[in-house]
Amino acid sequence: MYLNQVTLPAVNVAESVDFYKRMGFELIVNAPHYARFKCPNGSASFSVHQVGGVSESSDVVVYFEDESLDQTVKHLQAHGIEFFQVPRDEPWLWREARAKDPAGNVICLYWAGSNRLNPPWRVEA
Repeated sequence: MYLNQVTLPAVNVAESVDFYKRMGFELIVNAPHYARFKCPNGSASFSVHQVGGVSESSDVVVYFEDESLDQTVKHLQAHGIEFFQVPRDEPWLWREARAKDPAGNVICLYWAGSNRLNPPWRVEA
């Protein structure tokens, strides 16, 4: 089994479509109440669906890994994506940058390399 899709709430689907297209995701389904995107690498997808409103914070963070994190963030900033956290090294050995989509969902772009699945503190079977 593998994780393939996460669905995020969107107050304005059209704004979310614009945001995620600027982030580099391929739009594969587009309806007034729903949109689905394919990630640039691999076969994973995610979607947004229309909601009447969103809570102030769900504490959910959606992570997208990018080996060229710093360059990608610069590129996205040049295309109007605002990051509230620019790339920085975290104590858990990942480099992360964070933005919010139009509905306030937190999107983390990161690079972890081998530490994603094999951190020094990994549980051994």
